[in-house]
Amino acid sequence: MPSIDFADSRSTPAARRDFAWPTDPASAPGTISSGICHGTLGELIQGPYISDGAAHISLISLPVKKYSCMHFTHGERAGADNALATKTKCQQAIGHYLALHRKHLPPGTWNHDSELLEGKGMASSTADIVATIRCLDAIFGIESPGESISATLRAIERSDSVFLDTYALYLSGRQQVVQCFGSAPTFHACYIDEGNRIDTEKTGARLLALYQERLTPYTANLDNAVDAFLRGDLAAIAACATVSAVLGQDAIPKRNLGVLLKNQARYGADGIFIAHTGSLAGYLYIHKPGPTQMGALSSFFRGLGYQSRFVQTGF
Repeated sequence: MPSIDFADSRSTPAARRDFAWPTDPASAPGTISSGICHGTLGELIQGPYISDGAAHISLISLPVKKYSCMHFTHGERAGADNALATKTKCQQAIGHYLALHRKHLPPGTWNHDSELLEGKGMASSTADIVATIRCLDAIFGIESPGESISATLRAIERSDSVFLDTYALYLSGRQQVVQCFGSAPTFHACYIDEGNRIDTEKTGARLLALYQERLTPYTANLDNAVDAFLRGDLAAIAACATVSAVLGQDAIPKRNLGVLLKNQARYGADGIFIAHTGSLAGYLYIHKPGPTQMGALSSFFRGLGYQSRFVQTGF
């Protein structure tokens, strides 16, 4: 399964491909430049990908239309509530960007807003970084290619492929696209947050150790998932997501996975997904549940002590 160049990876969102940057990026005081990036509901697949004789953490993210936004107000003096005061990874991204492009940040202040919960597996920190890069692009009239974004991410954290506008098999440590998929399945998710916060950076060694112990089932499921994406088989993709959730139980267990598996047929779910290094878990549906089915799911999860959420996944 060869790696591909970012030139072939559709790494720039469609809306940005048709967008013409202003010829003069200089902005008057009070003008606002903004960047935005979607997050995820964890992953459809997480497991080992063998490259150069070693196992690497690979994933196929489950994108969701929830976003991180970064804003820069030109000419405004930064106050004590500067949004970047606690965003050290975004500060790193700014430093990397300015050095790469040999730019100096104009006077102004940053503001941040996000629909993505932190420490839950929604790619919140990665989306923050990408939104920051895109905001810098808006400031300077630049359009960063995928390989530039991945280089910045590589210098900061292990992350996923939220800067792409397509599903992809992605190596999170190497920040490398292995394969992009032409199919863009849309699922409907009913999910819960089990409540705990997980530091993704501290999970890498545990995941790689587990991969070595269970390499055969992980590899088989990854191969099945890639084949399902190539065929556009949503039922098979959902089934592979379920297998991935079960395999991941030995790494970062989900308290409710057993009851989700037991009741999957009862609630007509096509699959189960989790945030492998987060606290989200839920059901996948190819067809949107109707009001009666949604009510039954809400009652089921409330009985477990959780408020369920419903959202459409995909791009």
